[in-house]
Order: sequence, then structure tokens, then C-alpha cells
Amino acid sequence: MARIPFVGRLYLREYIALLVGALLIAFEIPIRLITLALPDAVIKFFHDKSVRIYHQNFGNSKVDAEAARISRIEKANDFHELCEIWGYEVEDHYVQTTDGYLLCLQRISSKKGEPRAAPGESTGKPVVYMHHGLLMCSDVWVCLTDEERCIPFVLVEQGYDVWFGNNRGNKYSKKAIHTTANESRFWNFSIDDFCMHDIPNSITYILEATKAGTLSYIGFSQGTAQAFAALSINPRLNERVNVFIGLAPAMSPRGLSARMVDALMKASPTLLFLFFGRKAILPSTIFWQSILYPEIFVKIIDVCLSYLFDWQGKNITHSQKLAGYAHLYSYTSTKAVVHWFQIMRNSKFLMYDDDVQKVTSLYQDRSYRPARFPTRNITTPIFLLYGDVDHLVDIDSMLKELPAHTTARAVPGHEHLGEYPIATLDVLWGWSTDTLVIPYVVDTLKKYRKMPPQNGIIETSTPLDTTVVMSKT
Repeated sequence: MARIPFVGRLYLREYIALLVGALLIAFEIPIRLITLALPDAVIKFFHDKSVRIYHQNFGNSKVDAEAARISRIEKANDFHELCEIWGYEVEDHYVQTTDGYLLCLQRISSKKGEPRAAPGESTGKPVVYMHHGLLMCSDVWVCLTDEERCIPFVLVEQGYDVWFGNNRGNKYSKKAIHTTANESRFWNFSIDDFCMHDIPNSITYILEATKAGTLSYIGFSQGTAQAFAALSINPRLNERVNVFIGLAPAMSPRGLSARMVDALMKASPTLLFLFFGRKAILPSTIFWQSILYPEIFVKIIDVCLSYLFDWQGKNITHSQKLAGYAHLYSYTSTKAVVHWFQIMRNSKFLMYDDDVQKVTSLYQDRSYRPARFPTRNITTPIFLLYGDVDHLVDIDSMLKELPAHTTARAVPGHEHLGEYPIATLDVLWGWSTDTLVIPYVVDTLKKYRKMPPQNGIIETSTPLDTTVVMSKT
């Protein structure tokens, strides 16, 4: 298709898509307000009508013996209810960060049927700390339809004391002592704040509560980026983390597969503030999820993930999507997402660039340099598990920025560890997580943290090949 003269950076269809997107954003708020004002009977009528239309066009959903359990997972309100489905008890803990945010930590310390220690007491078990990805909360670790594919449940049964972190702003951490979530200044945070406060403060609390000397860190996607950043700027933190396992690691992604959105956001990341404001990004997701028929919500999420990231989701079963997508989104700041586009624009793992109004100059790059996270300073052992055709993981560039002791394993022909070229979530929710992911996690933890003999320890089906694929400049 021919380009539009003068403004030919984008194709005509891309300008049309941009215009439609802007209109949807503009009309979303009034539509939401009108919907909230409608009587429940009217909303139910449209909901039931949407169900009938869906089944007329796509057919009925598969009904099997798991239907009741899937429905229970999908309808669970929080982390506690998700864990109760599988028979696990959860402790809640709250840590105040050094800048005044209150973060919720969750803990599963006992196996099924094992007497639980008093809340907050040491169990004497090795400690694992797990941290979620962007626009998520701790729910994503435990909303699986099979417990043998659930990484934390397997680790608990292996004899670990498992803790879960939550970033400031998400559904479990929306309080602060100096402000409220209704104020813009509450949402004035980026990855810098996660790594300078949330991660180190959470680790300190966990080690004090468990009386352990060190813990093992498992991060997923942005949860790995937060660890890279926190360990790089805090030498003492490296002494407290005995191993860092990065699942689908993120540092400086190549960009989005949607060329129009990618080009626009890289050209001016702060445009996101214009579209979404300076508080939480996409807060209405929860509202639309609550009124849409789950099958329709799954279709919408699949389309969005395919458009933005070229993720097809073929390695995640439809049942898992129905159960998991209901727990996929949680709040974060627009600024945190702007930070990611700044990183992608510069192809470097940078701290947040506050100097957004730089003067255009031939010497701009010489006169100004945003601060980079010194990731080569990390001394904690690092093991990365990634798909070698993952569109978001530039593993060669990443490894050049990491210390020489970093080891990594690729799953050939996989994106984020799926049999097909699919989504990041495969590492957590894929039907083969129990064979492609969990054995390597278990073996790496055992390598760096001695475990007492256990019955039923999962054995690796293939030798643990942590081939170093480093290339140094």
C-alpha cells in the first residue's frame, strides 16, 4: 500500500488503526460510566445475549470432568482462594518500603497435611522468593489447572519455604503511608523504584522472618528485570541471594510485533501519558472482565497478545486460558510501562529517563547519557531459561551485559518455552511446564542450596544442561 505523502512514516492502514485506537480510548470512559449506571437486569440481558451470540458463532465450550475446577479457579477472588483449591494454607505479610509503600508478601511454608508453623516463624527450610511480571500479581503463579505444572506447589512439596512478592500498585499492594491510590503521586513509580525499594525491602523482611541467611530468587519476565536491576546496584543484596533463576528473562526487549504501535511508542514513549494519564494504566480491564462472558474475554486477550507480541498461545490449553486469564491483569503505573518503551527505544537497560524534553541536537548523544544499570556487577549465580525463537528475548545482547558466571538454557524452536512459537506465559502455564521448566528449576535450586533427603523428589528427565552461551565484548 502506498504511503501518505509528508507523513509517510506509517502506512495508511496504520494511521487508521491509530485513529480507531484513540477513539476507543476517548469513548471508553463514558461507555464505562453509562454501563455502571445501567440496572443489573439490563446488564444481565446484554451478558446473556453475548453468550448466545458467542455460541451461535463459535459453538459450545468443551465440557469435561475438569469443568467445575476450572470454573472455581476462574472465579477465585484472590491468592488465598486459589491455593485453597489445591489444599494449601497461605500467610499474608506486609512490608513497608523505605519510601512508604505497603507491600503484601504471601507465603506457603507447609506441604499438604503437614502441621504449619506459627505465622511469621522460621521453618528451618530453604527459602524461595518468587516475583511476577509486568501488569501482574502473585496470582499468576498459582492459577493453574494442574498442580503438577504449578512451580510453587512443586517446590513446597520438595520442602521449600516459598514466598511471593507483589509490586507496589497491584491488587495486593495499593497502600502507602504518605499518599493514596487516588492521587497521581502514588503512581509516580517505575522499574527504578521496584529495584531500589520493593525487591530489597521484601528480601530483607523475608530473611528476618525466616531467620535464613540467604534465599533463592525466581523471577518471571519483568520479575527478572527487577532482579537484574536490584542486584546490579546493591552489592550487599548479592550476598543474600544464593541463586537467581530467570524464567523468560527481560532486560532490553527488541520491541512489539505491532509495527505501528512499536514505532510510535519508541519515537515518543511519553505519548502513553497522553493516552492513559499518569495513574494506573488500563484500570478498566477489571471492569470489562467482570461483565464479559469468559469465552469472549479469552478471545479478546488472545487477539491483543497476537497483535502486540505475535503470541499465538497454542501451547496453553483453552481450559488454562479460561482459568488463568481471569487472574492475568493487575494494576501498575503508566510510568512503569513508559520506562519499558524508553529501554526498547535505546536498546539498553536504562534507569528511567526524566529528561523527556531533550533539546534536538547533532550532539545530543554526547551531551546527555541516561544512567544504565551496571548488570555486569552482579555476583549472585544466574541461571536463565528462555525460548530461542522468543521475539521479546534478545539473549545474545542480554548475555553481553551480564557477568561471565551467567548460565543459560534455550529450548530449541520454542518461544518462552512452548512447543509452538507462542506467549511468554508458556513458562508458567504451558501444558509441558512440568517437563520443560520445573526439572531445571528444581535442579538449579538443589545445586546452590543443599536440601535434606526427600521422598518423591522430581528427577530431571534429561541431564541439566546449563550451557554457558556467553559472548563478551
